[in-house]
Amino acid sequence: MYLAMNRFRIVPGKEDAFIEVWRQRDSHLKDVPGFQGFNLLRGESTEEYTLFASHSVWESKDAFIAWTHSDAFRKAHANAGHSTRDFYLGPPHLEMFEAVI
Repeated sequence: MYLAMNRFRIVPGKEDAFIEVWRQRDSHLKDVPGFQGFNLLRGESTEEYTLFASHSVWESKDAFIAWTHSDAFRKAHANAGHSTRDFYLGPPHLEMFEAVI
C-alpha cells in the first residue's frame, strides 16, 4: 500500500468553499489502475489557517507514479488552483508513505 497526501493551509472563512471545490471536482481516479481510495481530511483551525489534507491510497508506489504521468492526472489538475488562489496560504505540501507493516 502507498499513501500520497497533500497538506493545505486554508485561509479562515474559506473552508466551506474549499471543500465544495473538492466535492465538485472530477478527479478522474475511479478507473485508474492501482487506485484504492481518497479522503479529504480537515484538521485543526488556528487564527492563521485551517489545515486540510488530501489522502489517496494506492496499490503501490509504481501505481501512484504511473498515475502522475497519465492523461487522468493532467485532466484532474488542468485548472487546479486557478480560480481558488485566495484559499491558500502557500503551496500544498506533498508527503508520501509506503506501508511497511
